[in-house]
Amino acid sequence: MSTLPDMSNPRPRKPLNVRFFYGWVVVATTFTASLLAAGIRAAPQTFVRPLEADFGWSRGAINAAVSINLVLYGAIGPFAGRFQDRRGPRVVMLVALSLLAVGAGLTSSINRLWEFLVVWGLIVGTGAGGISSVLAASVAHRWFVRHRGVVLGLLNSAGSTGQLIFIPVVLSMIVAWGWRVAAMTLSGVAVVAFLLVWWLMRNDPAEVGEEALGESEANAAAAARPGGAPLVTSTTVRDAVRTRTFWLLAGAYAICGGTSNGLIGANMIPHALDIGISHQVASITVGIMAGLNFVGTMGAGWLCDRMDPRKVLAWIYALRAVSLFILPAVTGPAGMFVFAVIYGLDWFATVPPVVAIAGNTFGKNSVGSIYGLIFLAHQLGGAVMAQSSGIAYDVFGDYVPSFLTGAVLAVLAALMSMAIDKEGSQPKLQAPPRPGLATT
Repeated sequence: MSTLPDMSNPRPRKPLNVRFFYGWVVVATTFTASLLAAGIRAAPQTFVRPLEADFGWSRGAINAAVSINLVLYGAIGPFAGRFQDRRGPRVVMLVALSLLAVGAGLTSSINRLWEFLVVWGLIVGTGAGGISSVLAASVAHRWFVRHRGVVLGLLNSAGSTGQLIFIPVVLSMIVAWGWRVAAMTLSGVAVVAFLLVWWLMRNDPAEVGEEALGESEANAAAAARPGGAPLVTSTTVRDAVRTRTFWLLAGAYAICGGTSNGLIGANMIPHALDIGISHQVASITVGIMAGLNFVGTMGAGWLCDRMDPRKVLAWIYALRAVSLFILPAVTGPAGMFVFAVIYGLDWFATVPPVVAIAGNTFGKNSVGSIYGLIFLAHQLGGAVMAQSSGIAYDVFGDYVPSFLTGAVLAVLAALMSMAIDKEGSQPKLQAPPRPGLATT
């Protein structure tokens, strides 16, 4: 007797028929979507002077929208991470890109400050929160055991690459056609990213009939150790926040957000233009920063596969302190290019070691939720620095006090990194639980 096939459990199939590991397609898709989203999120610094000219808004008022954006970008992280831990990243990415498309499109029609605060602060900030380094952490840990550090470096370099591509283009569009046309173009970019993710993105290797790259070898190596402990662990958020490692990571990462998104991300272009740097040189500066950041972020990921990530993180923060001490002395293109080289090497390079330490300490099954909270601290630091630096500019007439404050804080972050418990330097096995951590 013949039987009909069971259609309730269809055979896993790949959206794109490739002969190599499908995780590399997922990485390429995630990188592209993150690149496009980062380009959209970076646009406000190109809008600052046009908005001042059209509406007479102050830097502090404009930066208020940037602060709201940064807070929501981080605040969404824990929720997006938790959802990704349970259901996967694909739906989160699709919802996030939809919000970016709507927010960027509505920006083209604003005429009042509160509209800018709602559209760019609330809508775009919420959408951006779904495509952040939390997403990179989730994708890397779901699809890779081998080469995980390199994948983290690659995915987190998408942010700088997006700015490398988009900031010069958006600046040119604003000069040629105005900021409203530029905003509509960014909305179309988000739609393209949505379609790409809908077609190619999958949540985990089982959906295409594969397993994470290097998972079998890692489990075999773990089984050969005393007790045969598996590598996969998880930690509750409640237990994680009771540890010293969590608070040192979060505190240093808040400084990272303050000295990157909040200080340089919001103010570097306006500062360059204020001291007489041309639009063209400012665009080249961002390009240098982004290009060197690709090297720095990939290098940080590569190093985290080979050495103690705490030391990698400390050196990155120290390099950032050097760049911020230099910036107040910059008066022309040559000095700006020197700053761009040094700062570019550490721009997003903090992410691979922070994610590596979080994953090693708390387990890969919890990395979305717990790193999401650490990332929230990053964004809160960015929001505070964006707002305070805008106010400081209105009071002092320049950004020098803010740059020097950021440099001192970066030194503090380097010291905090070296104070992290040594357990974060190695992958965590499922050993008997110790006080403060619960494994499942």
